[in-house]
Amino acid sequence: MDDGLIWILAGLGLVMAEIVVPGVFLLWIGLAAIGTGLVTLALAPSFAVKVVVFLALLAAGIAVALRLRRRQRPAVRVNTPEAGLVGRLGTVTERTAAGARVHLGDSDWAARIAGEAEVGDTVRVDGVDGTVLVVSRVGR
Repeated sequence: MDDGLIWILAGLGLVMAEIVVPGVFLLWIGLAAIGTGLVTLALAPSFAVKVVVFLALLAAGIAVALRLRRRQRPAVRVNTPEAGLVGRLGTVTERTAAGARVHLGDSDWAARIAGEAEVGDTVRVDGVDGTVLVVSRVGR
């Protein structure tokens, strides 16, 4: 069997394995192997050139994958400052020795109050610590 066909069949096997066991890494190896097989069929290069072509195609595939991954922004999580909680105003609904609860938007949040604030006071979100809002009283 010709070396080029072996490369192509191995590459197709890896691409098929990617379909069965998704993880994206077998795809790039398979595509690099298929490309190496096509180059081998067209040019009949030496073994060293085949290895260099395979590694170059694999590196190009990884670079493409990283660029595509960078474009896909993860969904904004609720408890991150980027979600727009910092700076918003809420109302203290409960104050106990164990902590406080703040009504913000349509939700009640566990809160840690910096300074003094009582039930009914308006507070501003200064930060987020996990799922606990760090708030401080506004005005007065």
